[in-house]
Amino acid sequence: MNTIFIAGHARLPSGMAAKSIYETLTITAEIDKKYSVIVSTSCTLATSHGRMFVETLLKGHSLQDGIDFPLRKMKEHYLGKAGNALQSALRDLYKQYEQFKG
Repeated sequence: MNTIFIAGHARLPSGMAAKSIYETLTITAEIDKKYSVIVSTSCTLATSHGRMFVETLLKGHSLQDGIDFPLRKMKEHYLGKAGNALQSALRDLYKQYEQFKG
């Protein structure tokens, strides 16, 4: 298998639909081992449209290039209540990636 699976977590703000289902927001990513490119992602946003939007923002990015660019894209383009939680979960995911790469 040429990929790894990593998850990042963050607390959800109150008043969100997903908060009634989950206490935390999770972003998962399947990442190519050789080039560290995000192959696919998922997250625990309540709507499929939101989940697809997050995947569009992250898919194809190489974590070898750091996390600043996808964080900036997230901040500029995702304007929902979960924006800060998504950014925190992405930072956590990157932290897990760094531990893997060691």
